[in-house]
Amino acid sequence: METIRTRKVNRLPYYDYSQNGYYFVTVCSFNKQHIFGEIIKCDKESVGAALCRPHMHLFEIGKIVSEEIERFSEPYEGTEVIKYVIMPNHIHMVIAINDGASGRQGAAPTLAAMVGQFKRVVSMRIGISIWQKGFYDHIIRSQTNFEKIWEYIDFNIDNWHKDEYNK
Repeated sequence: METIRTRKVNRLPYYDYSQNGYYFVTVCSFNKQHIFGEIIKCDKESVGAALCRPHMHLFEIGKIVSEEIERFSEPYEGTEVIKYVIMPNHIHMVIAINDGASGRQGAAPTLAAMVGQFKRVVSMRIGISIWQKGFYDHIIRSQTNFEKIWEYIDFNIDNWHKDEYNK
């Protein structure tokens, strides 16, 4: 008899993912295909070693992903993507949820609902689903943790050669 695999639950049980806070989110392309762009190494001779950092060249799909990240908060009052990086086969985002001075009306969407909507919109614009199921999230609980994640995103392109998603 064949065993049916059970998907690992990625969310913390009993945690309200619609509450105020900062969330570090990673979303991968289906089968971790390199469809968003490519890392371009710089030419040290032409720019000088001190200024030489690799950079991301976005493909058309990557440009659509970038546009939708920029629009992420439009349907969700009090939310904002405050930092992100698009890599060849995944994206990292820091999403802030904040009620603001007025508070939110009605039930607030959860992080999963917002990320799911983002993935649907991108897939609709492209014409096919490009995403791996689910996503990874980390609740940012301290200033130190926030700063480490910010730095991780800042240097993610530089460290692509040792990234776990670089396969």
